[in-house]
Amino acid sequence: MDRNFRKERIGVVSSIKMDKSIVVTIQRKVKHPLYGKFVNQSKRFIAHDEKNTCGEGDLVKIMETRPLSKNKNWRLVEIIERAK
Repeated sequence: MDRNFRKERIGVVSSIKMDKSIVVTIQRKVKHPLYGKFVNQSKRFIAHDEKNTCGEGDLVKIMETRPLSKNKNWRLVEIIERAK
């Protein structure tokens, strides 16, 4: 039996101050409905990082998972690129 489809997102780690948790910021450009200008929108996700391997500025892939705490229901899949 296959698992249900899980959402995946790619973003930049913006905080590593918690233990086994990271904050991932995902930015996207959205066209304004009236004026047509492209506006930056960002959303922050708290993700589970079991081994505390991430650093600030890393590009990471996260995946949706069951609730792990009050507001943590994403987990780290892989580190795509380390911060320079």
